[in-house]
Amino acid sequence: MCGIFGYAGPDARPDLLLEGIKRLEYRGYDSWGLCLAARDRLATVRRVGRIGSVEPGSPSLDGAGPAGAGIAHTRWATHGAPTESNAHPHADCHGRIAVIHNGIIENHSALRATLRSSGHVFASETDTEVIPHLIEEMLKTEKEFPTAFLAALKLLVGAYGIAVLWAGTPDTVYVARHGSPIVLGVGKSATLVASDPAPLVAHTRDVIYLDDGEAAILHPDGFETRTLEGAPVSKTVQQVAFSLPDIERGGYPHFMLKEIAEQPESIRNALRGRIVRSEGTAKLGGVSEDLLRRTRRCHIVACGTAWHAGLVGKYLMENLARVPTQVTFGAEFRYAHPVLEPDTLVIAISQSGETADTLAGVREAKIMGAETIGICNVVGSTIARECGKGIYTHAGPEIGVASTKAFTSQLVVLSLLAVHLGRMRGMSLRAGLLFLDALEKLPEQAAAILDRKEEVAAVAREYAASRDVMYVGRLFEYPIALEGALKLKEISYLHAEGVQAAEMKHGPIALIDPQVPTVVLAAQAEIRDKMMSNTNEILARSGPIIAVAREGDEEMARLAHHTLFVPRTLDPLVPILAVIPLQLLAYYVAVERGCDVDKPRNLAKSVTVE
Repeated sequence: MCGIFGYAGPDARPDLLLEGIKRLEYRGYDSWGLCLAARDRLATVRRVGRIGSVEPGSPSLDGAGPAGAGIAHTRWATHGAPTESNAHPHADCHGRIAVIHNGIIENHSALRATLRSSGHVFASETDTEVIPHLIEEMLKTEKEFPTAFLAALKLLVGAYGIAVLWAGTPDTVYVARHGSPIVLGVGKSATLVASDPAPLVAHTRDVIYLDDGEAAILHPDGFETRTLEGAPVSKTVQQVAFSLPDIERGGYPHFMLKEIAEQPESIRNALRGRIVRSEGTAKLGGVSEDLLRRTRRCHIVACGTAWHAGLVGKYLMENLARVPTQVTFGAEFRYAHPVLEPDTLVIAISQSGETADTLAGVREAKIMGAETIGICNVVGSTIARECGKGIYTHAGPEIGVASTKAFTSQLVVLSLLAVHLGRMRGMSLRAGLLFLDALEKLPEQAAAILDRKEEVAAVAREYAASRDVMYVGRLFEYPIALEGALKLKEISYLHAEGVQAAEMKHGPIALIDPQVPTVVLAAQAEIRDKMMSNTNEILARSGPIIAVAREGDEEMARLAHHTLFVPRTLDPLVPILAVIPLQLLAYYVAVERGCDVDKPRNLAKSVTVE
């Protein structure tokens, strides 16, 4: 959600802070702000809307430079509308403490009432504003600012990632984490902080991930890490796997198109080093063989696009490995009182590894005594560390809010896990080798689909003015119908609905008319004839058909108004290929409608609040 960037060093200035939060735009935001600490005062700028520039002569910054430290923030509104007064940073009564915050303070109303009774005056509707006032209150009894800072944190209930400036130490940034990610960057002459590594790699690739219940004090020449009780904590410096060019557009008009185009390579990266041809299986170093052999059931926990990957994973686990599998939304897992039988493996899927609801599910599963593994894209993310074991997708940084390459990489990893479990449970060597052969062909097949992207663009131009779009599929393609509809909704703001094809006649077919196109997913061999029947049912009601079909399916091409062909593969792997034209369709429709593809309204890349 909200983006945090901070810098403790001699070069703190507005343009450096703005560059930092611009690299966090993909997280989603509606307002932004920054604060510089210099000359025993804090200088703050806050704005609504997209990140702009801050002129050196801005009245808010007069007399501020040179600064020794600065913090900047992008806000995704939770408490209070997107207004300048609600934008971060927020200050105490005397303007000497500035706070930026990601998360939700659940007891903010009670704290606000208590602080008001002590004479504090509030200027916003946010939950965040209680934090600087609370620190200010603690300073009445605590002599040292770090002690007051930690004392205030102990009174907060909820989730937070926090960065704080105090005018009394203008070269220092104070940070803390509980439930919202915080990453420190260790530079040569500066120490940095951010919500994720993306804005740090322009300065350093050496990072430290704070754990829940930890705080840090950042100076230009280093940092100190502590528990909330003030005890020192030793942290290990890690190196970010990606570099600055990886998080830039590289000549593409949008990150989303770049990331769609990167899928041949991201699929290859998800497979690299994991195929064991001599045994017809996969090698998954992050998960112990003993754990997988003991597994009798799987329970997948995920949200959004990752949940759709989990639905495909259910079919994979049950078809290839004969392991009963359930899929639950992360937001429901904790509250639905799930039944986890002995030897149930809980699989958490999250691109960022920070999804709050999925993380809560992991913690609940561990309390219930279940084994957990994570399927994540971000090394060092919270879910990866909480699970302690899992499989990285190695998709590389994904900046576009609408997930594309991370999704197909999740499907590849789930396919590898399923074939590995299958070989442990009676799948023949020949069947394993056939599946691995098909997996290894996927990168080239994905590239072949991308070579025909102009065909998809032409279809998008024809249907961009539609008011509704239906997506239908069966078995392995049903989750892809859901994912295709989600992509279109996310970035073009068209109403779209994914439906299990056999369920059309139980209600949704009432929506079909000449103005409602239907995307028919028909690339699986086993149920292809059933999809032909569904297609004819839609055509009988004058519904336009956009078909996704196997190469060479001329019968479907004759029926459909438009046909997007995908290379032939095994049915369990069809989702990895079939989703690519749907990603392109959503992209080109959004471009045709003039939408902000990479930053769709109201959405955030990493959902770190419940």
